Amino acid sequence: MTTSMSSPNRTGMRALSNGVLIVIGLLFTIPLVWLITASLDADPTLAIGIPEVITLDNFAAVLQPDLTFIPLWNSILLSGSTALLTVVFAALAAYPLSRYNMRITKPYLYAILFGTCLPITAMMVPVYSLFVQLNLIDSLAGTTLFMTASSLPIAIWMMKNFMDGVPVELEEAAWVDGASSMRTLTRIVLPLMRPGIAVVFIFVFIQAWGNFFVPFVLLLTPSLQPAAVSIFNFFGSYGAVAYGQLAAYSIVYSLPVLLLYVVIQRGIGGSSALAGAVKG
Repeated sequence: MTTSMSSPNRTGMRALSNGVLIVIGLLFTIPLVWLITASLDADPTLAIGIPEVITLDNFAAVLQPDLTFIPLWNSILLSGSTALLTVVFAALAAYPLSRYNMRITKPYLYAILFGTCLPITAMMVPVYSLFVQLNLIDSLAGTTLFMTASSLPIAIWMMKNFMDGVPVELEEAAWVDGASSMRTLTRIVLPLMRPGIAVVFIFVFIQAWGNFFVPFVLLLTPSLQPAAVSIFNFFGSYGAVAYGQLAAYSIVYSLPVLLLYVVIQRGIGGSSALAGAVKG
């Protein structure tokens, strides 16, 4: 009797969850469909519809060095450098938190968790003043360092959870043979958590790639601004929004991130690495 009564409830919950997932999927799919149709439409609007005249003129209009290629290159430099530095510093910070029992471990982790809650807009006024004093305004290197610092809290938290999944017994055997902590970190721990490192790298890269506010404030020269800021300039360069060119630019803008995700996903063998990210 219990089974017969619970079975309809399970069926109803399954139908409800599937319905919610379908609605969420449509909310993500509809904008993507508009991007594709509008980028190929000779006279696009905000409405989704099959183009009457299919053309590649929108892509030809945006595929210009000053408008697309230079900003994309700046985005690759800024996001790639930020992700690489964040992974290195996060690994060095997460190792003692994962391997040593210290009194400051929990308070430090809570402080890191609090750091992830700080809004970036609240910090930009003192950061801008500091950058002016240090003569780092309009510097890709300075902007990269700040974006690295702002990405470290969540990266350290994720990296520690990945590192906790590596058995400490492997390091203890290396310590018996005289290996130092840094050697075990670079030769044993990091190679075993490559999927986790890839996940952290992608996470930080995507955050930096879509970051508009920080480069907009700290980078003043148009030739140094990334593609996220160029989209804003694209809106400001026309009296009316050119929807076709905007859609084409958005598609081109998203391609490097999609390519990076596909390459790294194949390298780590799917999404099995995500299990370590949520451990603990």
